[in-house]
Amino acid sequence: MKLPLNVNRYSPDARNIYMTVPNLVSLLRIVSIPFISLLIAQHKMVAALIVLAISAASDSLDGIIARKWNQVSKIGQILDPIADRLLIFCSILALGWAGIIPWWMLFIVGLRDFILLVLIFVLAQHDYGPLPVHFVGKAGTALLMISITALIFADLWDNMFTQVLHLAALAAGIWGVALYWIAGYIYIRQGIALLRDDSISND
Repeated sequence: MKLPLNVNRYSPDARNIYMTVPNLVSLLRIVSIPFISLLIAQHKMVAALIVLAISAASDSLDGIIARKWNQVSKIGQILDPIADRLLIFCSILALGWAGIIPWWMLFIVGLRDFILLVLIFVLAQHDYGPLPVHFVGKAGTALLMISITALIFADLWDNMFTQVLHLAALAAGIWGVALYWIAGYIYIRQGIALLRDDSISND
């Protein structure tokens, strides 16, 4: 497999291994996403926050385990961002279904992820692995997760504080979507550059 641009030289090399603890944790995170979405859609926000907190804690845990015990795998590098994107998309879907956020946010986030999914498949056909995560993408993902968590929390009560929190969370979500798309543009440019270089080298 060809390496993408700017691979972090401080991380252990990804290996062709599948049965690892980090991969199991990532799979459990993916399995938990429908339950989180269902709880949000049904306005069972306390339970949703508990499951979401466990999922967020496991996200940090699997990375620590992978690096410390040399269990960084190629499939893990794919599963982890998939889990993040599925969690964001499904949470926004559930928030829209519950009438907490406008539906256009779901469309914009979904369109960006669909375009990147197509790009990943195209790169895979040219034997490229996943693109390196850009800090703008991390910032956008973090801001969206903060927004989603705050929106869930704001739905617990109906008072002035939660109304202000709801508006602040929506604002954070809009900024998160903007960063999400900026990161998407960066990834698309990187992917096109790799494909162009590959095409030139094969000529």
